[in-house]
Amino acid sequence: MARAQRELHLNIGLNTTGYIEPAWRHGATRLEDINDPNFYLEIARLAHQGRFDALFLSDHPALRTGANTRPFHTIDPLILLTHLAAQVPDIGLVATMSTTYNSPYNLARRAQSVDVMSGGRLIVNMVSSFNPDVAANFGAEPLPPRKARYDRANEFLDVVKQLWTSWTPGAKPAPDGQFWEASTGAPIDFKGEYFSIKGPLNVPVSPQRHPVIAQAGGSESGIAFAARHGEIIYANVLSRQAGQAFRAKLNAKAVEFGRDPAEILLVPGLVPFVADTREEALRLHERLHGAANEEELLAQFLRQFGLDPARIDPDKVLTAEEVMPDPEQGGALGFLLGMVELLRHEELTPRQAIRRSAGHHRAVIGTPEEVAEAIIDLWQDGTVDGYTVQPPRIREDTQIFVEKVIPILQSRGVFRDAYRSGETIRERYGLTAV
Repeated sequence: MARAQRELHLNIGLNTTGYIEPAWRHGATRLEDINDPNFYLEIARLAHQGRFDALFLSDHPALRTGANTRPFHTIDPLILLTHLAAQVPDIGLVATMSTTYNSPYNLARRAQSVDVMSGGRLIVNMVSSFNPDVAANFGAEPLPPRKARYDRANEFLDVVKQLWTSWTPGAKPAPDGQFWEASTGAPIDFKGEYFSIKGPLNVPVSPQRHPVIAQAGGSESGIAFAARHGEIIYANVLSRQAGQAFRAKLNAKAVEFGRDPAEILLVPGLVPFVADTREEALRLHERLHGAANEEELLAQFLRQFGLDPARIDPDKVLTAEEVMPDPEQGGALGFLLGMVELLRHEELTPRQAIRRSAGHHRAVIGTPEEVAEAIIDLWQDGTVDGYTVQPPRIREDTQIFVEKVIPILQSRGVFRDAYRSGETIRERYGLTAV
């Protein structure tokens, strides 16, 4: 049941050096930090100080080894978040898990175990793996086509949700002289195209019945998957018009699946660049992207979208068609479509467009007051329900956001200044378990 008073929701990304790849050069995080449990504990405690809804760990079970890269995903999210849950109270835990390279029973058991042990704080971000390098780590078979991955993902979630609710220990009183009523654990006897699983799960329902289901995807397949299963949607929303169009499409698809759109919350990514003045924030935006000035940032943008610098005027309106990705390309199509949707709804030049997106998520650039206003703006009219903040540098920008932006949001009365005792993450989001 949704709360009477609408609340702004903020999750925070927790991945190694931060969200923007070149930004590590301007931060304090080093290689030895990213496998140090105390490093993640430091950031988790800072996020708790900021009263964030949840810690968000994306995942990619493959090590990127290019010369200009850095390890972005290392420790298994579920294991790392279990470690943090034992030491940091209240804050929710978002673990990204693949439907392509997991088995339903094992995933259901591990996730439900963490949810039980944390008192109902787990969110599982269920994704369909898209990288051939990941496929190569799980056998000789090539990465399945997009349709097959999503067909499997839908069946995977159908199974997992049944397993999560298959054993309710207190549903019936135990017969005299017996420890429990065994029939409270009911087989699911699932038989589908991909899976045949008897059940029940040997972990009982959690304090919030089962983990909250998050989903990240903006392609047509991803939106259908989100509408069928997702409760919190981590999407790529770069503008008000694009966000409203995305939500309308998501809501319509949810109704097709017999779901109440009010039970699906939109919490897209946001990358903040915060400084004492807007000019300083603009320079920070350039510097953390490894650019010396705006012209170098423009050159990066053109390369990213395969645009010929000789044929593109940086001060002439760019069309959505010019940045349209190949729908059959193997990457995360939904992220690439974010810029397409922005340009469909707003007339922007490349020089303007580079200030609207960072790592395929909405960039907000300015003073603490300007950043706070930008966050409130799209939340206030219902375009989004909140954001997943992705600090460009994990230590520095998390601290800046907590110390300078959060107090403004709290003073405006849109964000909590304390956690509610004993609250599950499902209750915090105002979601109903089914």
